[in-house]
Amino acid sequence: MPDRTLLPRNVPVQLIDAAGTEHPDEVYPTASPAVLTEGYRSLVISRRVNDQCYSLVRQGRLAVYPSSQGQEACQVAAVSVLDDGDWLFPTYRDSVAVMLRGVAPADAMTLLKGDWHCGYNPHEFRVAPQSTPLATQLLHAVGFAHAAVLKGEPTVVVALCGEGATSEGDFHEAMNFAAVFHLPVVFFVQNNRFAISVPLSRQSAAESLAHKAVGYGMPGEQVDGNDLAALLAVLGSAVDRARAGGGPSLVEAHTYRMQAHTNADDDTRYRDSAEVQEWVARDPLVRLRSYLRGKDALDDTTEAAFAAEADEVAATLRTALNADIAPDAAELFRHVYATSTPQLEEQWASLQGELERSAEGTTP
Repeated sequence: MPDRTLLPRNVPVQLIDAAGTEHPDEVYPTASPAVLTEGYRSLVISRRVNDQCYSLVRQGRLAVYPSSQGQEACQVAAVSVLDDGDWLFPTYRDSVAVMLRGVAPADAMTLLKGDWHCGYNPHEFRVAPQSTPLATQLLHAVGFAHAAVLKGEPTVVVALCGEGATSEGDFHEAMNFAAVFHLPVVFFVQNNRFAISVPLSRQSAAESLAHKAVGYGMPGEQVDGNDLAALLAVLGSAVDRARAGGGPSLVEAHTYRMQAHTNADDDTRYRDSAEVQEWVARDPLVRLRSYLRGKDALDDTTEAAFAAEADEVAATLRTALNADIAPDAAELFRHVYATSTPQLEEQWASLQGELERSAEGTTP
């Protein structure tokens, strides 16, 4: 018989519903209005960044942008529950989380501009490079957590992924390794219903993705991914458990990608507008705003200040990405090896010759 304490609830944990009404829970407490007001500030900034990045794609300043509109509460919560010494392992859709961890907005967009590097020093911010291949970052996360345990460091790792990643073999290997070695990892699945165009129903027959945890011997939990209060409570509990030596957990957030997979995707080919509108009514920003207004924790002045700060972040990002940067061809070779090889030197010399001839106008 399975350990019933490992099984998630049949209904996702929810503390604040779509109308902004609180539903107290015996296990998971609702954060204070002050904490949730700060969370709302992060949500406002996150939504503004998403809007700005979509504009920058249309202007040709970003090569691609995977919007997280509708999922911002997941990213805000994932960062909020971490201590300074903890690590975050994000996906390509988690740019907002990367920024909230302290990375400058323009640096967080370096990868999506099409550059060869992630744009920031992972060790400075304790944020791994954003992962484009599905689930590969989960293996990196458990390896990092294992190393931290061996070194006696009190590090907790939060590893983000989407529901599509749970169909990958790397997901299984990471979960199994983390459970066997009892590692301080929280696997956080942002279930936004679609792996590009493939619905969850075509990927898994499990009752929920959180139910997969019991097969590895770790607890799983479902949570309303558009309810910041519930996310803070559930993720916070999982992080506390990991820090206390309780081992890994799997948290599944039920959320929705309100916009297309990326700017290169046509989401009207695989979902209808009625479905999208249903989730728009569950918008995490509107929900938390209604709750805070009802608690007299948010007023017009505070909202205006948050909006102004969000506009300032967007303006900084816009200015940075609108600046033309002269490419440095040597970067292609500079960091391939600590000590360059003869073959690499030969290739660099060949490219230099091509560039010189091009500058002289003698390229054939």
